[in-house]
Amino acid sequence: MGSQLSKQIERRRALKMEKRALLDLLETSGCNFPGCEYQTYDPKNWMGNLDPAKLIIKQIIWPGTHDSATNRIGIPLISRPFAQCQSMSIYEQLVNGTRVLDIRVQQDRRVCHGILLTYSVDVVIRDIRRFLSETKSEIIILEIRTEYGHKDPPGFDEYLVEELGDYLIPHDEAVFNKTVAEVLPRRITCVWKPRESEDPRPGDPLWSGGYLRDNWINTDLPSTKFESNLKYLDEQPPVSSRKYFYRVENTVTPIPDNPVVCVWPVTGRIHAYARLFIAQCFYRGIADRLQILSTDFIEVDFVDACVGNFSHQVS
Repeated sequence: MGSQLSKQIERRRALKMEKRALLDLLETSGCNFPGCEYQTYDPKNWMGNLDPAKLIIKQIIWPGTHDSATNRIGIPLISRPFAQCQSMSIYEQLVNGTRVLDIRVQQDRRVCHGILLTYSVDVVIRDIRRFLSETKSEIIILEIRTEYGHKDPPGFDEYLVEELGDYLIPHDEAVFNKTVAEVLPRRITCVWKPRESEDPRPGDPLWSGGYLRDNWINTDLPSTKFESNLKYLDEQPPVSSRKYFYRVENTVTPIPDNPVVCVWPVTGRIHAYARLFIAQCFYRGIADRLQILSTDFIEVDFVDACVGNFSHQVS
């Protein structure tokens, strides 16, 4: 009991220091970067409004969501706070500017986060199709993976191809050098990451997991996550020479042996520092590596930061 109490006291001290470190960095460096004042008047159509003929796929700063389909996961007020990472539906996220979705499934095609379950993936597909039917030039990166500890849904690749059909952008590395206008009317790069089934192959309608990479840092300490994100991003090639998408997640994660294990209060430790992160990418000379930035509980200001960072290049 005494050692556990001592451990928790030390962690509280570490957390206090890490919160202070981010505040100090914000106060000394600020969060200005090219395009930081940008505000989209129409987040539902931000790609179309920036001119699809100028938007090169590999150069876009893609705003994404982490554990995207968790708005109704678990039981309200009981288990939901331990796994809910988004409060908006998939459709609402897309309307508000999200363009990268992170979907986790289990064997029966229900969306899950660990052991907690929510609706069928059919709901996700329906929301995506609704959004695409209401827009003309918006491209989505849809990552679907079998959640850790679960089995692949049988025949899931065929299901995705059947449901998404002509919206799918088939696997072709040449896509990275194309503009949005050049891939239209196809609208979805779907990355399927099974655990046991065969990976998609070159030329397939779906893309294999190696085309969407990240370095997940499992911590609830905000400065540790912030600096680790910068470190791993610095190790990536510039987008100009990269043939895969690289994602940075502006999130921290509840750790089971800590008193606070609900997502919202923990992720709130880093949530407000997305603009600081982009500014630090410029300050440290690695802005040419930034491509996907994801968050829990996405807001339009987060989308503005990502889009603004890119919009100044095509204005």
